[in-house]
Amino acid sequence: MKSALLRLRECQNSMSATERAVSDYVLSHQEEAMGLSIHQLAEKTFSSPSTVIRMCQRIGFAGYKEFRQAVTCEVAVRRLDREPENQEITRSDSLDDIVDKVTYNNIMSLEDTKGLVDTETLQICVDLLSHARTVLLFGLGLSLCAAQDLNLKLLRLNKPCVVNEDWHAQLLQAKNAGMDDLAIVVSYSGETEEVIECMRTLRERKTPIIAITRQTASPVAKLSDYQLYTTDSEATFRCGAMSSRMSQLNVIDILFTAFAHSEYEYYLDQLSRTHIGKTHAVSVLA
Repeated sequence: MKSALLRLRECQNSMSATERAVSDYVLSHQEEAMGLSIHQLAEKTFSSPSTVIRMCQRIGFAGYKEFRQAVTCEVAVRRLDREPENQEITRSDSLDDIVDKVTYNNIMSLEDTKGLVDTETLQICVDLLSHARTVLLFGLGLSLCAAQDLNLKLLRLNKPCVVNEDWHAQLLQAKNAGMDDLAIVVSYSGETEEVIECMRTLRERKTPIIAITRQTASPVAKLSDYQLYTTDSEATFRCGAMSSRMSQLNVIDILFTAFAHSEYEYYLDQLSRTHIGKTHAVSVLA
């Protein structure tokens, strides 16, 4: 089951101002808010019961009752195994603190990403991969590193794949794309202009597009046909793109494994056949 609080946080950009006020209050006062009736919550947030219901429905719940039950259970579970609330890196942190905080943030990123996986969408993406003539990968910066990781994985399965480091080369591969190909775009921000230009070209070419990106109303999400969402959890050291990288690689691992599982025996044999052992590498160097 998807995390109610995670869905609430990730969908805030697509909410109205009044809905966002309700969601802000719930996220900031989780336990207190879930003790309120719908009328009490509306009064606390200067909104209306209908606004609260719309917010709940926007993130996939039938109404406030179902939403409150989900959040209450989630808060109770997290309370059983809660790390210190403040996981930001501070000037006074010791090396032990840094190890603990970075590890905790990466674990939370993986947990949050798990909550965003929609298995129906995942199955469609696996089917698209299976029938694609060529898989075209797009991304810049550290998102390109994630795309290159998927490229190496697909090579193990002998799936035709193209990835280019140069943006102009990526644009050219978009211009040469066809309806039988599949584009996979990796973008944490969802707002990288060069990637967006490639996607506009892909849409002109009628090439199916899968986006691995944050769950937000970004240009990348809007231009794609299907979205595999990563968590939005970067903080002080965003320049390192640590949590987002972990989230992207986790989604790629899930997609790759689901794809390989779709023809289990064949791809198991393929993975075995394409394994490069250490002894082989040593003999080549010799």
